[in-house]
Amino acid sequence: MKLKKTFIIAEIGVNHNGSYKLAKKMIKVLKELGVDAIKFQLFKSTLLVLPLTKKTKYQIKNTQRDKTQQEMLKKLELTNNQLLKLFNFTKSLGLKFIISPFDFESIKFIKKLKLDAIKIPSGEIDNVPYLQQIGKLNKFIILSTGMSDLNEIKNAVKILNKFGTSKDKITILHCTTEYPAPYNDVNLNSIKLLREKMKMNIGFSDHTRGIEISLAAVAIGASVIEKHFTLSRKLDGPDHQTSLEPNEFKDLINQIRNIEIAMGKKDKFLTPSEKKNINLVRKSIVAIENINKGEKFTYNNISTKRPRKGIPSSKWDKIIGKNSKFNFKKNDFIKI
Repeated sequence: MKLKKTFIIAEIGVNHNGSYKLAKKMIKVLKELGVDAIKFQLFKSTLLVLPLTKKTKYQIKNTQRDKTQQEMLKKLELTNNQLLKLFNFTKSLGLKFIISPFDFESIKFIKKLKLDAIKIPSGEIDNVPYLQQIGKLNKFIILSTGMSDLNEIKNAVKILNKFGTSKDKITILHCTTEYPAPYNDVNLNSIKLLREKMKMNIGFSDHTRGIEISLAAVAIGASVIEKHFTLSRKLDGPDHQTSLEPNEFKDLINQIRNIEIAMGKKDKFLTPSEKKNINLVRKSIVAIENINKGEKFTYNNISTKRPRKGIPSSKWDKIIGKNSKFNFKKNDFIKI
């Protein structure tokens, strides 16, 4: 993906709680907020996880009633038909649509869709047959890298390349797979390393609370930001607690756009807004006591004060020690 501005993805994920109606409402809200893309997850719980697999600690905390991952995930499934309707609705609003498939049946289904990108979740980065199948689709890919090291990332990209997806179609997201991600584990400098080593688009999938870490990521070069979205953190479900509510997501978007403008050019120059201030803020060489003609300019009788109307303070070395050609009163601009 060639990106002219930061690409902002709202991760609905499973925050629809298995409700098509809620998912559609979330899409409508996100359209008003101004996101670039909306992302869903597609999975069949029985194909994704074994029946007795335990939930993670954050899942246990945020979903008290279910005993296993499979029980929890079963309630969060959308049917293929529902997802197709959501895809068409999202596209009708002019938004891009991204899916994270979690099993081979889901990969098979999304072949039919003209997706803007496929997101490979962090848990699949070392899943060789999964990566092979995704690579064959030859679509734009967003590769999340939570729980991985540089060698695993390189290997995943290598597999995707080998099976049909060129490097220029892949964007890598730095990510910390914890909900919420503690600040001391975020390691934003990985964005710089990945850009240097991989020579690819590098973004950030943010699992921290709040928006400040995403803003920092943009400032150091992240070209994509992905953040979980919810209509309310009071809703039951595994990811709501680390998601942004609508007003917060709007703040995120606005502040990212402000940062993009503020980044400017790799140069240092007088800006248009500064020009009107320069003569009022910079200084001239002035008399700080009465000076007679022929008297020498010294540190005791001249200094620099605003505004810059006379000889600028930058010419000090050309004035100090010279003899005055005129009489000056205190606070007169010096002239020669």
